Amino acid sequence: MTIQGQSNTSTKIQSMHESSKGSLVFVGTGLQLAGQISVLSRSYIENADRVFSIVPDAFAEEWLISLNPNHTSLQSYYAQADEVKNRRHTYKQMVEAMLVAVRKGEQVVCALYGHPGVFACVSHLAIAQARTEGFDSYMEPGISAEACLWADLGIDPGQCGHQSFEATQFLLYQHRPDPSTHLLLWQIALAGDHTLTQFSTTSDRLQVLVDLLSQWYPLDHEVVIYEAANLPLQQPRIERLALKALPQARLTVISTLLIPPSQALKLNEIVLAKLGISALELG
Repeated sequence: MTIQGQSNTSTKIQSMHESSKGSLVFVGTGLQLAGQISVLSRSYIENADRVFSIVPDAFAEEWLISLNPNHTSLQSYYAQADEVKNRRHTYKQMVEAMLVAVRKGEQVVCALYGHPGVFACVSHLAIAQARTEGFDSYMEPGISAEACLWADLGIDPGQCGHQSFEATQFLLYQHRPDPSTHLLLWQIALAGDHTLTQFSTTSDRLQVLVDLLSQWYPLDHEVVIYEAANLPLQQPRIERLALKALPQARLTVISTLLIPPSQALKLNEIVLAKLGISALELG
């Protein structure tokens, strides 16, 4: 880190503790244990009065405790055993648990798996509530599953662009994918569940998704089930299969579906003419 970078980090941490009021900061731990967190985010954890977290396993929790023993996991708010619980209620409970500490004047940090603002509505809810109550609250970026996907699959999304949707939202609303770009469908293992009480989908729901996608992609088009590695010695899951085989695929809560382009990019002849560009100039 440069001297300027060290100065900026120290200034932010010092500012957090100079306030007599409580504050709430969300940081991302990245996908791999300890190795993908930024220096600034780690400093927030180490200097916080209290740390909350939602991380994928006990190893990650133990690592956070080694940085700051005043740690509380928010995992217990999720439905336990056979309990049926709407995740909206879970998120409200998590937000309230953090805000209780903030109202006491504590400098609170919440560490979330991956990027703290991507498919992590609890951070957005908590920041909005904290600011409404007059507390400083903000977010530091983290390495997301999408960032890992591009690296692991060797894809530059800038070459042809990409679209990204939550799988159930893609099913329930009139989204129109562009088959000349990459399409990412997140939380594919929950596709079709609108109740926010389940943690898996069914082959019938996945078949509905396949039928929908077949409007733009051939059934034999190759798609990829991707899961980022959680540990340094672990390999990412990269499983290639035909679109029609998706209903029988093994999925987990961290599975993402990547659908590569099925068509080539098409030049916009009207715009080319207005710009005075020949198609030959673009190769």
